[in-house]
Amino acid sequence: MVLLHVKHGEESQFLLETTGTVSVEDLTRQVTRIYNGRLKVHRICSEIESLADHGIFLPPNMQGLTDEQIEELKLKDEWAEKCVPSGGSVFKKDEIGRRNGHAPNEKMKQVLKKTEAEAKALISKKQVQANVCVNLEMVKDALDQLRGAVMIVYPMGLPPHDPIRMEFEDKEDLSGTQAGLDIIEELEAQLWWAAKELKRTSKLSDYVGKNEKTKIIVKIQKKGQGAPAREPVISNEEQKQMMLYYYKKQEELKKLEENDDDSFLDSEWADSQALKRQFHGVKDIKWRPR
Repeated sequence: MVLLHVKHGEESQFLLETTGTVSVEDLTRQVTRIYNGRLKVHRICSEIESLADHGIFLPPNMQGLTDEQIEELKLKDEWAEKCVPSGGSVFKKDEIGRRNGHAPNEKMKQVLKKTEAEAKALISKKQVQANVCVNLEMVKDALDQLRGAVMIVYPMGLPPHDPIRMEFEDKEDLSGTQAGLDIIEELEAQLWWAAKELKRTSKLSDYVGKNEKTKIIVKIQKKGQGAPAREPVISNEEQKQMMLYYYKKQEELKKLEENDDDSFLDSEWADSQALKRQFHGVKDIKWRPR
């Protein structure tokens, strides 16, 4: 199996196992789906954290309003009574004004928090350091775990305007947001290796050969951005170790320069006349009064 270390810019994303015979077209689609799927998991996890702390999303016409404004406009959250968390709710006001403040109780809150942490760990960038490959099934598994936890805590479901539900139903609207800019559409995606664009009409083996035990670093980016920066000859960790080594050598040289004096000549072992005085029996004679 060919092992791909997928990066976006200079940042590691995930490891992926594939074969040299795979077409670059299929490989690009697979890498893009995993890349975008991981972004979706992180977006949902971020919202689930808010859900656990402050309850469901307010209707769009009530978001950002104060209690006085809501009362004055006679607005009502019709979903508050329908979407009650299991075991009842605990009120914790959302200072941002996005959620209704009726949070799940501590037990249900822990269900959400624990599942969130497990889902993030499953597709984490730390999997690269652990040499664990990520595939599309693992991304789907993370999404299923999050969906299951939300159903346990909110058996009646979430409001249709809640971003978590919209994410699960692939109805999220990310236009005008940084999250939307981070997404790479499949038709716009490009894979690069060794400063070469992997053409979709080719096979991976056309670039890396037929050795199925090859490991390469590929970079994913949007079409039209040009060639990504080349990988450094040495890694950041190796560079740190080299800088540390030369720093220590520099400090040692400084100490040697500071000690560059003739004080050692006063030492007994440096006295060239010591042996002669010992033969004459005048070795320990001192002329000063005691």
